[in-house]
Amino acid sequence: MLYWLTALSDGGDFFNLFRYITFRAGGAFLTALLFGFLFGPPLIMVLRKRQGKGQPIRDDGPEGHLAKVGTPTMGGLLIVGALTTSTLLWARLDNPFVWLVLFVTLAFGLIGFLDDYAKVSKGNHKGVPGKVRLLFGFAIAGIATWWAMSVHALSDAELALRVADYDPLAGRLALPVFKDVLINLGWFFIPFGMVVIVGAANAVNLTDGLDGLAIMPVMIAASTLGVIAYAVGRVDFTEYLDVHYVPGTGEILIFTAALFGGGLGFLWYNAPPAAVFMGDTGSLALGGALGAIAVVTKHELVLAVVGGLFVVEALSVIVQVIYFKRTGKRVFLMAPIHHHYEKKGWAEPTIVIRFWIISLILAMIGLATLKVR
Repeated sequence: MLYWLTALSDGGDFFNLFRYITFRAGGAFLTALLFGFLFGPPLIMVLRKRQGKGQPIRDDGPEGHLAKVGTPTMGGLLIVGALTTSTLLWARLDNPFVWLVLFVTLAFGLIGFLDDYAKVSKGNHKGVPGKVRLLFGFAIAGIATWWAMSVHALSDAELALRVADYDPLAGRLALPVFKDVLINLGWFFIPFGMVVIVGAANAVNLTDGLDGLAIMPVMIAASTLGVIAYAVGRVDFTEYLDVHYVPGTGEILIFTAALFGGGLGFLWYNAPPAAVFMGDTGSLALGGALGAIAVVTKHELVLAVVGGLFVVEALSVIVQVIYFKRTGKRVFLMAPIHHHYEKKGWAEPTIVIRFWIISLILAMIGLATLKVR
């Protein structure tokens, strides 16, 4: 919204700063951070009053979690509110990718909110049935992937007229490291994109099991994808890095900066011992956002590296379930894998900080794929 202040600029004054994505990204970060600090305490107070006993704690979980009884959930409302307000304020609202990512974030956030509400109102950890959540999740992801393909197709048509030997991106899968490889999936790209978005949403949801565990890796992954989005949205950067040019993705940096600011504001209250839990409201929304950004920027496979921690968490659950059904035995003491380390006696802050470090390492590896060709 504030981008339109550039209409008041003569090219050399303060209003000209609003032309620059980096300046507006900084503004988005500070706005979301301030939003979190201002609205965090009253939101937590309202959630605590309305929810009474707070988020239901599983009886079969790690013993240390029983001390968290009474902690309210749905804290993801603070993050989603901060990043949405900040993005609408600082991003260009004529950019379709901004609306696409916001759509996925808010839609998955709504699914998470309904799930959290069901858990709190029923007083147990069983919320909306998993099949129902997946059904709506895949529907949202299908719309988003089709939307992304449509925008990519418009860009392809325009660039094909101006660039010789241009390789279209719509419906194609780009491989990291191999600069000239584009796998044409055609309409099969839609189910592929659906799996990416839904998989990311649920992987983050599974990771959200300890105070502060999910939010920092999400912030790290989002920041990395924001840098990638900014790079692939600039033709000069893509020529230097030898990556595929995707016009318009630079504005996503503003969304990820807002997510980082809102995430920090939430972490202030979620740091151990947490005053509020993110809940499915936040984890599904943020995971869906990561998947949507990956689809938009044509870096779906890089997301598996940058968000490798989420992949491992999800795989630990899949392996545990399959192995137990076939043998009656468990691979891990408890899944997801962060609970396995809790059962082994690791202190919660130790697990959280070490997982943060792993996330940062994976993010650096993911960024390296921009240059390693």
